[in-house]
Amino acid sequence: MIERRPFASLGGANHGWLDAKHHFSFAGYHDPARLNWGSLRVWNDDTIAAGTGFPPHPHADMEIITYVREGAITHKDDQGNSGRTQAGDVQVMSAGTGIRHSEYNMEPGITRIFQIWIIPDSRGDLPAWGAKPFPKSDRSGQFIALASGMEGDGDALPIRADARVLGATLKKGETVEYRFSDKHRFGYLVPATGRVTVDGVELNARDGGAIRDQEVIRVTASEDSELVLVDASA
Repeated sequence: MIERRPFASLGGANHGWLDAKHHFSFAGYHDPARLNWGSLRVWNDDTIAAGTGFPPHPHADMEIITYVREGAITHKDDQGNSGRTQAGDVQVMSAGTGIRHSEYNMEPGITRIFQIWIIPDSRGDLPAWGAKPFPKSDRSGQFIALASGMEGDGDALPIRADARVLGATLKKGETVEYRFSDKHRFGYLVPATGRVTVDGVELNARDGGAIRDQEVIRVTASEDSELVLVDASA
């Protein structure tokens, strides 16, 4: 089963400095049919104006992955971590027992991010943060793990969940397959740019594709595309 969730159907709000779209219920947007997808709890599509951002605020017991699509995001937290993550790169924050952080767009233009929250397998761990560059050339024509708590993904940023976040870039006409470990996994695919067909279901840029009961998906690009996929547990 692959359910297309058109970008126009997403919840969200435009706060002026922040134009936020929500694939799942978040903040003032609530849809009982879109509370989560397995352990995937949040997928926000955020456009942040230059010189603005999220002031210090707390999180706990959540794996928070930020995929930067355009511009850059600057992170600072109360654990002494700080860093700037630019387009194509990824940062991970394991909130654990509690962390307070800020995220600002310190760039001269807008910053666009996907922020993905995954429910951790356990609670009570110490908070952690990390970031890593992922050259798009390394994921040309293939999915690579960007953040993962699954065996064999040693090059990915670590998360504390039976899940992985993957990225791929496809040229027009290229096809890539992804195999889930079993058909009971929950997949969620979003083209950051471009347009693709997933086993006959067309996804435009920023649409969501909710995948269930499939061991393999076959993705073909109708135009040059940049993809982000989450493989989550039940």
